[in-house]
Amino acid sequence: MTYTDPAAAVGERVTDLLARMTREEKLAQLGSAWAFSLMEGGRFSAERARTVLRHGLGHVTRVAGATSLRAEQVARVTNEIQRFLVTETRLGIPAIVHEEVCSGLMAREATIFPQAIGVASTWEPELNRLLADAVRARMRATGSHQGLSPVLDVVRDPRWGRTEETYGEDPYLVARMGVAFIRGLQGASLAEGVVATAKHFVGYGASEGGLNWAPAHLPPRLLREVYLHPFEAAVREAGLQSVMAGYHELDGIPCHANRELLGDVLRGEWGFAGTVVSDYFAVDDLHSYHHFAEDKRRAAALALTAGTDVELPATDAYAGALAGALDAGEISEGRLDEAVSRVLRHKFELGLFENPYVDEAAVTVAVNAERHREVALEVARRSLVLLKNDGVLPLRPGTGTVALIGPNADSARHLLGDYSFAAHVESLLEARERKGLLGQAMTVPDDLKIEESTDGVPTVRDELTARLGDRVRHARGCDVIDTSRDGFDEAVAAAAAADVAVLVLGDRSGLTTRATTGESRDRSSLELPGVQEDLVRAVVATGTPVVAVLVAGRPVGGDFLHEKCAAVLLAWLPGQTGAQAITEVLLGEVNPSGKLPISYPRTVGQIPVFYGHKVSGGRSHWHGDYVDSPVSPRYRFGHGLGYAPFVIEQVTLDRTEVLAGDSVAVEATVANIGDRAGEEVVQLYVRDPQATVTRPVLELKSFARVAAGPGQRTAVRFDLPTGQLGFYDRDMNYSVETGLIEVYVGFSSDMRTLAGTFTITGDSGRKVRKAYSGTVTVGEPPQATTPPA
Repeated sequence: MTYTDPAAAVGERVTDLLARMTREEKLAQLGSAWAFSLMEGGRFSAERARTVLRHGLGHVTRVAGATSLRAEQVARVTNEIQRFLVTETRLGIPAIVHEEVCSGLMAREATIFPQAIGVASTWEPELNRLLADAVRARMRATGSHQGLSPVLDVVRDPRWGRTEETYGEDPYLVARMGVAFIRGLQGASLAEGVVATAKHFVGYGASEGGLNWAPAHLPPRLLREVYLHPFEAAVREAGLQSVMAGYHELDGIPCHANRELLGDVLRGEWGFAGTVVSDYFAVDDLHSYHHFAEDKRRAAALALTAGTDVELPATDAYAGALAGALDAGEISEGRLDEAVSRVLRHKFELGLFENPYVDEAAVTVAVNAERHREVALEVARRSLVLLKNDGVLPLRPGTGTVALIGPNADSARHLLGDYSFAAHVESLLEARERKGLLGQAMTVPDDLKIEESTDGVPTVRDELTARLGDRVRHARGCDVIDTSRDGFDEAVAAAAAADVAVLVLGDRSGLTTRATTGESRDRSSLELPGVQEDLVRAVVATGTPVVAVLVAGRPVGGDFLHEKCAAVLLAWLPGQTGAQAITEVLLGEVNPSGKLPISYPRTVGQIPVFYGHKVSGGRSHWHGDYVDSPVSPRYRFGHGLGYAPFVIEQVTLDRTEVLAGDSVAVEATVANIGDRAGEEVVQLYVRDPQATVTRPVLELKSFARVAAGPGQRTAVRFDLPTGQLGFYDRDMNYSVETGLIEVYVGFSSDMRTLAGTFTITGDSGRKVRKAYSGTVTVGEPPQATTPPA
């Protein structure tokens, strides 16, 4: 049989296997099953498997992430599922096991990395590649093959609860982070890699009111240039192998049934050859939620016809309903075969037919790799954004006593994002109680053991006390979300008696009603939840200098906090090493160097507020500001302070004219003028003031993280291809027009200087290939030469 011959070409193996399959076996490849539906009492159940797996299976959903199994147990159960499929089904087709990987692998004992918004704050894509590579190693060791990440949603409304899962507001930054993650997760080939699944296609983060699953209103040019851009870069640059459609609708068409997006754009224009998977329960949502299809059968036909290949997390509409649609001629057998072929191709490329099992004895070593924790720590350190500092930070050895206050000061759980294991198992408990998840009916077996655990993640109190001992005086003050002020008196007394007060405040991330940020945890206010704002006022009133540390999934905090606290450090949701990173920055052991990947609003009344608005936007003509507030954000995109001041001493362009299709070199000399080593992010922006359609006032086109010792200078060279400077013209064609381009270099979107201008020349009708990025070189600046006497 050709399909069992590893020497045969993948295409030949797919064709041979497909020809041998019955319709029931084909349909099974487009479906999925929760891991716990194949288990009983924490173990694989052959009896349950005979029902669920009788025709085979496309995906197994979250052996690690939907159970409380430890890594060795995950490997064992996965092997048993694969062994049943290989030996007990007619064709012996293994399954793809998929897992959530939003902040690392969502599994017990797995390294918990900073949430994506924090990763974006590093402005260091290479760190994201290393993060994904660590995830790939862990997933492969325990037998999983597809990760549901990266999130490539561009988000400009931080009321949306899933802001924390994104890389921010800028399409270029999102694309660079996403491409790096995909390369790390998929590896050099799928034979050793893991299929990356970019989501949520497309515009999910642009919903009405910042509400989850709500419609997005995106005109075609904005959709192309901002929201589709990261996905296009992922497909064309990184060879992305899977896409997940969004829950929402665009212009009246739910994304899972959108043929123009999934067929014409994704596959037709970009040449995407991978699988499109549904978001959980979203095929039936075409009927039950959107009322776009009159019944489940029609929903299945619409989704498969549009290009949704696989239904997750469990087979529902793609079972009997889809079979009925095929019988009724509502969808062709050819479309079924196309979808099945894509799933089979992935299984062959992943090497599942040759190596369906993992080495259970080797799991412990792979799971406990110290390098994974080291990557998490480096990401956490560089993710912290110092928003404000009047000189109180870093805390010096002679500072004296420190009052450590706030609901997030002594909580490991609150350091973690919504798709960490500890946060997500809460949703399984809630689903069991409510007989459903995400508003959908489902059964979580009573015999499924669900344990909430942070597995020894240290808290800020742990880390700060380890360094300062009894100089730390802790008082919780209040909870994140409830309204009790019973702890205020103790907190105020501690602050009044201390030399400095550190308030660790913010969010609790998750998917349940106990959470204040995360999936479906959208907010109508950006002030701190509960009574935390009142706690800040009470502590500041003592007169003790206050440092606010915000552990949060979105920009938070009112005017009083940001104006009256002596320093504000944004930690996002920094993961298992977050407390160490926070403590190191507070004490000056590490220089903060994170930069905002999203503008920080003053109030929800400004939203959307983002740096790349049109020239007519960002202000009220003619007075400028609102009656009751400035229009400018509290902190700009790209903002972030450090303990070592940097300056840009010189910027030059290598030419003032460039032929369309060629590149311009922008060279900058950056100097550390402080007395300690530090890091800074040099940001390159452009503006096109002469385009035939209106353009943003500023667009990020490149960036580079530089490190320098005291007094050291560093040279940064950006090679800027003109193919990056195009846009969609009046006819919606990507066009690089002739004309003037302004170039800016700086340390944030407002701390920038005009580097110069150049003119794009050539035939205005010449088609220039779109470029997604240029190259950046960081090195020593050339030595000045002494002129001859």
